[in-house]
Amino acid sequence: MSGFDIFWLFFILMTLQPLMRQRFLEAARQKMIEKIEKKRGSRVILLVHRQETMSFFGFPVMRYIDINDSEQVIRAIHLTDPDVPIDIILHTPGGLVLAALQIAKALKRHKAKTTAFVPHYAMSGGTLIALAADEIIMDEHAVLGPVDPQLGQFPAASIARVLRKKPVERIDDQTLILADVSEKALKQMKEELRELLAGKYTKDKVEELAEVLSQGRWTHDYPITFEEAKKLGLPVKKDMPVEIYQLMNLFPQPLRQQPSVLYDPTPRRLRGGQHLPSQQP
Repeated sequence: MSGFDIFWLFFILMTLQPLMRQRFLEAARQKMIEKIEKKRGSRVILLVHRQETMSFFGFPVMRYIDINDSEQVIRAIHLTDPDVPIDIILHTPGGLVLAALQIAKALKRHKAKTTAFVPHYAMSGGTLIALAADEIIMDEHAVLGPVDPQLGQFPAASIARVLRKKPVERIDDQTLILADVSEKALKQMKEELRELLAGKYTKDKVEELAEVLSQGRWTHDYPITFEEAKKLGLPVKKDMPVEIYQLMNLFPQPLRQQPSVLYDPTPRRLRGGQHLPSQQP
């Protein structure tokens, strides 16, 4: 074999390597999903938005909840018998409100028990979906987020407040239009939350949660911790199955030239008063 042939063979292997790696990851994920489903007797649906290096050139792509996601999740729900519980695993910064609402409404309509698992974070639209579930299982360090609508780069609540801060004659036409749209968006989101939460809480509690979560009390990236979610009265628990963490390990971030976090992955246990690494089986 000539040097030229070796070069092209090497080039082909390097080109196929990301694809082969992705195939192995997908097979491992499917195996873990089947393990969780068998253990819990449920349908497991993942909604995970994490960067993955897909191409030969290594360009990561950030993803959000979109219409394609809602189509796929709703399809999975339709393929699930009404008496089979659904476990949805959420790891997302949010995304398109329409898509998140479609998923949330389909999840709420499912007859059997629905559980949302949040191992790390489910912000904005992810929180909207979690709120539709009968139960939310969070890691003790995981966070949810407000679901207040955003118009472009600005919160709708902040735009709407302009009308209360300045005389109308001093506000330009474009801002007036944005403020009008913002008020409509805030009203619509509050109504959607009332619908999602109805039947899960008392009428007064539904009104309180709809107001707090949708009307701009906090910044849009405000972290609602497990403790705060508990205080709000959300149906949150901490008993995250270890298999969920193992599944999330199969969604690696793209490799960097130099990792920003390093540690020995061996668990540490206290034995006889000494801090020693536990032995791997």
